[in-house]
Amino acid sequence: MKTLIIIPTYNEQENIERLIEDISSFGYDYLIINDKSTDNTESIIRKNKFNCLDLPINIGIAGVTRIGFKYAYDNGYECAICVDGDGQHQPKYVQGLIREIANGYDYVVGSRFVNKKKPISSRMIGSRIICFFIQLKTGVKVTDPTSGMRALGKNVLKDFSQNMNFYAEPDTLCYTIHHGYKVKEIHVEMKDREGGESYFKNPFKTVKFMIGVLLSIIFVQW
Repeated sequence: MKTLIIIPTYNEQENIERLIEDISSFGYDYLIINDKSTDNTESIIRKNKFNCLDLPINIGIAGVTRIGFKYAYDNGYECAICVDGDGQHQPKYVQGLIREIANGYDYVVGSRFVNKKKPISSRMIGSRIICFFIQLKTGVKVTDPTSGMRALGKNVLKDFSQNMNFYAEPDTLCYTIHHGYKVKEIHVEMKDREGGESYFKNPFKTVKFMIGVLLSIIFVQW
């Protein structure tokens, strides 16, 4: 199955080189989409001649992933897999995602909590709230709605490349379930970020993310 790994990247100078080395060791096609990083990410990418699209302005994760989906669809890929540029998503789990797409699923999420209980923390409380609203809107229980590690089959890839209007991963998941795509979560282990700063370290950004996602789930994706 012709597969492309899409890597949205913003200020990942401490992680991107190691991640691409890991992905390349498995022989996967990949595309870095550099969302106008302000650190040395771009120079590291150029030095190593990594396959990359450099954006002229910062457009955010939703816009970046749509560019990746359109690129994959236009270039004949049957499957696209999102992997964060921070190195938390381990390429060794990519084959499991591809396998489920080959088995007939349209959208497969790498979840930390299929075989493991979700911890109690402020971030996980937010995750539980999102899970509640997704189940309320779709009737389907999910475990890890904010996971950025996900695989798209060719039907979802075509849909998203042409019609995507999603805020982030949770409302994307809500959309696929509501529109009758075959969705599955499989268990993966994720590493802690080794360098750089998480988007969710800023409380204001976290609250903004939650509000945007919930509004999209409740009103837009319905």
